[in-house]
Amino acid sequence: MRLLPGALFSALLLGCGSVPTPLAPGLEGSVGVPHDGVQTGALELPRSGPGFVRYRPWSKNYWGRPELVRALIRAAETVTREHPGGAPLVLGDLSAEHGGKIPNHRSHRTGRDVDLLWYLTTPDGAPVPTPGFVRVGSDGLAQVEQDFLALDIPRMWALVRALLSDAEIGVQWLFVSQPIEALLIEYAMAKGEPDALVWYAQTVLHQPRDSAPHDDHIHMRIACSPSAQVSGCQGGGPAWEFLPPPPALELSDDALMTLIAAGEPPPSDEDSSTDVESAGELVSALEHQPGHLSGAQAGTAGHASPLAIPVVHASASPRPLLDPPVCRQWADR
Repeated sequence: MRLLPGALFSALLLGCGSVPTPLAPGLEGSVGVPHDGVQTGALELPRSGPGFVRYRPWSKNYWGRPELVRALIRAAETVTREHPGGAPLVLGDLSAEHGGKIPNHRSHRTGRDVDLLWYLTTPDGAPVPTPGFVRVGSDGLAQVEQDFLALDIPRMWALVRALLSDAEIGVQWLFVSQPIEALLIEYAMAKGEPDALVWYAQTVLHQPRDSAPHDDHIHMRIACSPSAQVSGCQGGGPAWEFLPPPPALELSDDALMTLIAAGEPPPSDEDSSTDVESAGELVSALEHQPGHLSGAQAGTAGHASPLAIPVVHASASPRPLLDPPVCRQWADR
């Protein structure tokens, strides 16, 4: 995994605690991991719009990344256009304006999470407004007091498809119960949706293991964009192959690790303190510095690496610092 120097610095500085600081002015946007972070430059979701309403109209926790808010608005419009005449999509919490912990959530701290309530119908198929967080069983039915409601699978799939197909975001997770995932995927396959889209949905639709089963809503999380990773956005789930890759370094992994081991910052385009053009020349140059063993000396000393650098060897692959194992808490309630 290759990291831009800015992203590497952000990861080293933040660890699992993420607060913008004057010491790191480059950190902005979604900063940190979803369960331990903050955000800057958020956009508030309107109280209502074409095809959607907020579940808590006056709540202060409807701020998110601008691309997420715009994608939600587009997705609601798409569902309304494809399935006219139904009740609006009801949207639960996003994040606080500046991020951080909000009530009833472990995550939702960096503007990348949102709760999507169900589209529902009567048992005979008439659309009805959702009464709130309603638990739906494996048969697609929900009991509300003395009545039964049914999951509107065509509209729920249309919402999932619109979000997965949105070019401005990359969906990292759609936390939902396994029975509802099965209903959605079965419908998509019967409808003849493209294999790639169904595979994408199967990958990100996931029942979390460390929280409620999410049978009363879908919890969506978007991934860090490549530019956001450089500005402090971290983790929250796997780097799926269908998401944009992280920014690439011009330096090779070996050259970057050699620079780190030598205590030197990576050279910039504007100011380079060495004429070294490649990792091989850099290794050769460092071998002849005082205090470094030559390849032969390193061999007699029992080192496999040609450089006598304790702990970190030039051939070692860098650890993926943007998603430390201790930070990998992906779900919430």
